[in-house]
Amino acid sequence: MRFSHVCLHDFGYVLPPHILTSEAIEDQLEPLYSRLKLPKGRLELMSGISSRRFWDEGTLPSQGAAAAGREALKRSGLAAADLGCLIHTSVSRDMMEPATASFVHQQLGLAAECQIFDLSNACLGFLNGMIILANMIELGQVQAGLIVAGETAEDLVSSTIRHLQEDQGLTRKTVKPLFASLTIGSGAVALVMSHRELHDSGHYLVGGSCRANTAYNNLCQGGQNAEQGTLMSTASEELLQRGVETAAACWQGFSRNLGWQAEDVDRFFCHQVGRAHAQLLFSQLALDPGRNFETLPILGNVGSVSAPITMAMGIEQGALEDGQRAALLGIGSGINSLMLGVDW
Repeated sequence: MRFSHVCLHDFGYVLPPHILTSEAIEDQLEPLYSRLKLPKGRLELMSGISSRRFWDEGTLPSQGAAAAGREALKRSGLAAADLGCLIHTSVSRDMMEPATASFVHQQLGLAAECQIFDLSNACLGFLNGMIILANMIELGQVQAGLIVAGETAEDLVSSTIRHLQEDQGLTRKTVKPLFASLTIGSGAVALVMSHRELHDSGHYLVGGSCRANTAYNNLCQGGQNAEQGTLMSTASEELLQRGVETAAACWQGFSRNLGWQAEDVDRFFCHQVGRAHAQLLFSQLALDPGRNFETLPILGNVGSVSAPITMAMGIEQGALEDGQRAALLGIGSGINSLMLGVDW
């Protein structure tokens, strides 16, 4: 997986206005904590997440995605008419049909010739979108395109809290698969990519590697029903182990494909699940944790938005400078791993 002509432009992103702390979640779960004798502060201690963001009530995934897309397009210096493709890559969608991309397309006023579709692959959707758009640019099918993601975690977190409050049969063992859902947050991010001959930003997508380990597709599963809302069950400990195993194989392919060693990468931007995940990942891959830029403590796990919004905020804060190399490291349920290299 190598690219020769694909430019990345500046990201656009939107942080939802409401902050929900881990302490505030535990206040709502006080009866459960008391009954099961769980220590206060457990959620932040285990996850490393002090807060996550939520949208105003009723905000749709397309609205966050369109706002981020509008910002990314403005920063790129390209016109809406230049975009030949729009890919919406979130786990969250406005509805089953039509594609959420159709609502984003309408809100941004993009051309009728702009191809639109949704792409879903758990937390790796945005990185998959980057590959698909890069291929289209390399093949000459489009000169530029836009990738967007808008995650809305509100229903998942509120449904999980309600379930933990109401189910009196829960035990210390049976609550464990539900706690990962309390680490999820909302947010939106977008990225314009173009052929370097159209508009050379000086920032290039070099290539990457992917691995699938679908024997473990049962370790994180979620869905929605009329009675309980959105719920997710996660075997966190085994998912951590198998996810990092998959990432280790992906890193080997990444290093081989690009000819990059760990010391060649100036900054890592990861899909963020929790503190233990990051520690084990960097230990197993023998990467320098000092080169990892994190937003986990303040944003939590933002699904498909997580890795790209972390890179966006890292660039904004000067963690990645012109002429440096970056690696986007993704691990998603399924299990999938995808890693992309960028010459910034």
